[in-house]
Amino acid sequence: MEYKDYYKELGVEKTATEAEIKKAYRKLVRKYHPDVSKEPDADKRTKALNEAYGVLGDAEKRAAYDELGRNQGAQGQPFRPPPDWGSGYESSGADDSDFFADLFAHVGGRRRAGGSFQMQGEDSHAAITIDLHDSYHGAKRHIVMRVPEADAQGHVVTRERTLEVTIPKGVTEGQQLRMKGQGNPGSGGAPAGDLYLEIRFQPDARYKVEGRDVFETVPVTPWEAALGGEIAVPTPSGTVAVTVPPNSQTGRKLRLKGRGIPAAQPGDLYLLLEVVLPPANDDKARELYATMAREMAFNPRQKLGG
Repeated sequence: MEYKDYYKELGVEKTATEAEIKKAYRKLVRKYHPDVSKEPDADKRTKALNEAYGVLGDAEKRAAYDELGRNQGAQGQPFRPPPDWGSGYESSGADDSDFFADLFAHVGGRRRAGGSFQMQGEDSHAAITIDLHDSYHGAKRHIVMRVPEADAQGHVVTRERTLEVTIPKGVTEGQQLRMKGQGNPGSGGAPAGDLYLEIRFQPDARYKVEGRDVFETVPVTPWEAALGGEIAVPTPSGTVAVTVPPNSQTGRKLRLKGRGIPAAQPGDLYLLLEVVLPPANDDKARELYATMAREMAFNPRQKLGG
């Protein structure tokens, strides 16, 4: 099947505005109208002009034509539609050319009785960044989408659209939220596509997330680590009382089952202990450290042979 260059058919550039395309079409149709033209191929040219304007004169069909024709050759060259475009075109008119029918078989469009063209809007994708606390408790957020559309002159411009997004409790990073009908608009009365929002977590120095499991670094004093005891730990789900085992060291991991992201199967919360030394910034503190050094005679490098 040969590729048809509709822009060449109308004698306009690919950057032509809607008004320029309409003007060129009207001029050529008057020239080749079978009732007034003396050209031998007037009827054939008129049909070709109608077909070209039927695509380029419609913003949605023109966008689909430009997308599929981006990597095509010149007029008369084989037409090679992308292999992953689904079919769905139903031709109801004998005047449709094979190229026109095959073109819109690859954009998910269809013709209704009477010849009007319908095409469902494409799905769109974006990302939304939330705090880890939003995943634990749910939230509502507003996002601003920039949507391309044609202005009155046929040039592509962008407009801003604000959407309210409901963040469900238990959402995980990488998960996609589907907003039905919030994608690109359809044509000919067809429904709009859907908007898919990919969840991303705002980086937080305190937390690390792996799937539904959450890892939190918890600073403890030397005496809490050495003697053990109960401490209060702020977590994404609220403050909890945690028992630190005696003789704990930095890096010790305490598991709180089911306190990770509260999905259908909740993850776990892992507390990573970090022993923090008080600063020796006054005489009393330095004296205490000196006493510990004399009386405890502790050498942490002994196993290294130091």
